[in-house]
Amino acid sequence: MPLCDLEQSAGGKSIRNYSVESVFPGGSSIMKKQYVSDLHQRLDVDQNVVLYGWVKARRIHGRIVFIDVVDSTGTIQAVFEKGQCPDVVFVMAKGLTLESSVKVQGQLRARGIQREIVACCLDVISQASIAVDPHVRDPIDIFDPAIQEQLLGHRHFYLRNEKVMAILKFRHLLMGLVHQWFRSQGYTEITAPVLTAVPLYDDRSAIGLTVDNQSIFLTQCVGFYLEWAVHAFEKVYNIGPSFRGEESRSKRHLMEYWHIKAEMAFADLEDVIATVESLISFVSVACHEQGGDLAKTLGRSICRDGVSTPYPRITYAEAVESLKRDGVDFQFGKSLGSDEEELLSRQFKQPFWIVGVPRTIEPFPYVVDPNDPRVTRTADLIATNGYGELLGVAEKIQDLSMLDERLAEKGKLGNPLYEWMRDLRKFGCVPHVGFGLGVERFIRWLIDIPHVRDTIPFPRTFRRKIFP
Repeated sequence: MPLCDLEQSAGGKSIRNYSVESVFPGGSSIMKKQYVSDLHQRLDVDQNVVLYGWVKARRIHGRIVFIDVVDSTGTIQAVFEKGQCPDVVFVMAKGLTLESSVKVQGQLRARGIQREIVACCLDVISQASIAVDPHVRDPIDIFDPAIQEQLLGHRHFYLRNEKVMAILKFRHLLMGLVHQWFRSQGYTEITAPVLTAVPLYDDRSAIGLTVDNQSIFLTQCVGFYLEWAVHAFEKVYNIGPSFRGEESRSKRHLMEYWHIKAEMAFADLEDVIATVESLISFVSVACHEQGGDLAKTLGRSICRDGVSTPYPRITYAEAVESLKRDGVDFQFGKSLGSDEEELLSRQFKQPFWIVGVPRTIEPFPYVVDPNDPRVTRTADLIATNGYGELLGVAEKIQDLSMLDERLAEKGKLGNPLYEWMRDLRKFGCVPHVGFGLGVERFIRWLIDIPHVRDTIPFPRTFRRKIFP
């Protein structure tokens, strides 16, 4: 029995408890058909509408109650006026708590340039009984360090915050564009495993676990699996989670993060650099065209530094010399840190490549540069504005003797776990290249987010319990 059909006697008829079953009677469809965006943009005024959503705000002005009803697409005001709707509806509207889920029925009306619902019916689907401070829908600064612990510890509530939603919608947009670009270029998506016996880097930097008495790891990189797949499909990609056991407190590291990985057969370092530049440029342009409203919600603009290609390059050796000229005591063979990358980035208005990373730093599958055996045929792409490394590209070793040399350097030669990688070099291996781009780092750079933890729905950071 819908609430708006309830007849009340002058003597005050008892009011039934409107349960979920009364809102969604058995056998009828409960699929939501009208969204707030429809009411604002698609539907004509004076229509009867039915809206499911949550209570964002409530204001009581004498004989009128205003309820801001929010859903995934926006907010609209519902007006409950005493005498124009059943008394029980008016009483229920006055008693609604924030974040209660409701079903509102009424007539869509224009109020200046805005729309509102003149409500006649109200059903409470679920009354919210938890209060959160600050309120999840308030216009809070979600990047304020003073409230970070509250926001992280109650992330399941604050997913409803408009700014958190805007970031995650931007993430959704970006991921879709990446898939679109790969598929338009003829790549095949390969869903590689998360559990692996062979970490790419040092075992100590991986997260280990035991399954059926076998010591294994959560993947750091699916490159080994894509190397095999590329010899079948020639161009492959994967978007999936990666895990880091080595603690870092920087603004660009998470324990669990997402990787965009790709491999191409019959290609070299120049090819993979051009490929990455094409991808970054395409996504930057499309995000700017399609994500403007999301950026506006955050009070930001989308970075366009990566639109124009090609990007400038310096060698690792040149980077070392540049740092020394700037007074930094930096020795050849060390990994560039955030401070060094930020200092180097001041020279450029575009992302820039650091080419020829030392072999002491890079994993074993990468080709040693024949012109300078100190370094590998690799390159790291550094973002503008101090956001640091976005991704790395590499030529992969085709020759078995070079692979064995590199395995020996890393203390892995003779380890049976790596025999399957040696087998590839005996089974029609071809020149191939790969790259890996961090999803959270990419998002952080494009929309100027202080920390990568804010770019993922449920961040896993170091020195915090995994909750929720």
